[in-house]
Amino acid sequence: MSSQMLILLSLGLPLLIAAGIALTGKIPNLREGVTIVGATALFAVVIALVGQVAGGARPELALWEVIDGLSFAFKLEPLGALFACVASGLWIVNSFYSIGYMRGNRERNQTRFYICFAIAIFGAMGVAMSANLFTLFVFYEVLTLSTYPLVAHKGDAAAERGGRIYLMTLLGTSIGLFLLAIVATFVVAGGSLDFVEGGLLAGKEGATPLVCSVLLILFAFGIGKAALMPFHFWLPNAMVAPTPVSALLHAVAVVKAGVFTVLKVSMYIFGEDLLTATPSREFILAVACFTIVVASLIAMTKDNLKARLAYSTIAQLSYCTAGAMLANPEGFMGGALQIAAHASGKITLFMCAGAIYVATGVNNISEMRGLGKRMPLVFIAFFVASLSIIGVPPLAGGWPKFELMQGATASGFDYVSFVLIASSLLNVAYLLPIPILALMPPPGTPEPAPYKRPGGAPAFTVAAPVFTATLCVILFFAIGPVYDFLVPAVQAPVDLATSLIPGSDG
Repeated sequence: MSSQMLILLSLGLPLLIAAGIALTGKIPNLREGVTIVGATALFAVVIALVGQVAGGARPELALWEVIDGLSFAFKLEPLGALFACVASGLWIVNSFYSIGYMRGNRERNQTRFYICFAIAIFGAMGVAMSANLFTLFVFYEVLTLSTYPLVAHKGDAAAERGGRIYLMTLLGTSIGLFLLAIVATFVVAGGSLDFVEGGLLAGKEGATPLVCSVLLILFAFGIGKAALMPFHFWLPNAMVAPTPVSALLHAVAVVKAGVFTVLKVSMYIFGEDLLTATPSREFILAVACFTIVVASLIAMTKDNLKARLAYSTIAQLSYCTAGAMLANPEGFMGGALQIAAHASGKITLFMCAGAIYVATGVNNISEMRGLGKRMPLVFIAFFVASLSIIGVPPLAGGWPKFELMQGATASGFDYVSFVLIASSLLNVAYLLPIPILALMPPPGTPEPAPYKRPGGAPAFTVAAPVFTATLCVILFFAIGPVYDFLVPAVQAPVDLATSLIPGSDG
């Protein structure tokens, strides 16, 4: 099958799935079968594209020209292929999880939920495969608009408030700052918004240090999905959504679309050399490090489990922004690896939180004493994913931190390494007490409170986080091929790949 057809399929399948869900909405088993079969087919198409990219191809598809020099077009390179693979692959897992959660929790409007989910994946695929900033912006907004009904799904006052904050923040930053940066880039670049190896703005007469500094600030804060402080508050407010939404869209697709865009802009609009010469990158790097530490400290104060995980996500996203601002191959590599490693770890933690809630009705960490005995697989998965987020070998989360520290040393920003070490220690402080507390007997009673739902958590809500926790281990040992796959995008040094990444061909 041609690469153009594969790109069309990867974009068209989520829309076809959404239509199929709408048509079968009154037959739940058939509706959810359409979701799972469609998600699996999408993943197969993405894997076929990944194979082409691994072979050195760069699949392209231009649909139409909007104005002279500006096309609605797609081009897949290693970083985009990684994001597409992560989002489409974890959609399968999350679809199984959603069946258990939505039915077990007796959620309303399930057909609408699955339709919006499919359209959101359409948005994520478009972001991953965009050939220029114009196309990316269109799909970036599709992702925002399609996930708003998911955030406000419950329909109560808290959900409506969370949805409003979510929509107003993401639309406000994207239209007020991101779009302004795109228009300015179009002018400075002489009528182009294409992603170019080495940087679209590199060598352009108008790309002065002052202009580039302003552009970088507009991009960094305009890409609100990256949750850089002070434009981070939408994410904790979005936790009113059902847990499957938090798990995939706010641990993988939405937030990863944000940091993916930051990396794309850094690597393909600025480029390593121009970014290094841009004065404001040091300011953005400092803001990213501030976000890592402050969000982690706030996470420690939250008793609500999803709120704690939300602030943890804010901190972990800034790893990618920091990596981009280091403006060297190791930093870019660390940011790229963080997309995959954090996705597998954080989706596990969110799914565990949902399994606990469906089974017991418990949201607060302080009420989880004794649940480890009742739900051992869930808390083992939580423990494994926590260790991955912390960065403990042999789990995937250690590799991004290692690469980012290498990048910090190479660029002369040694303080970034200390921020990452502090972050790991704070991760220990706010994540590990949760499974430890669950092993402790509840005060005054020999057994924890009975299950809210007869039989406990549905099987799918337990199997899914166990699977993704296993992925955290697999990714640690599979890092060599992933690293080699990303090398052409980040232009990482060969000796680092050969000497430090197991299984790498350099």
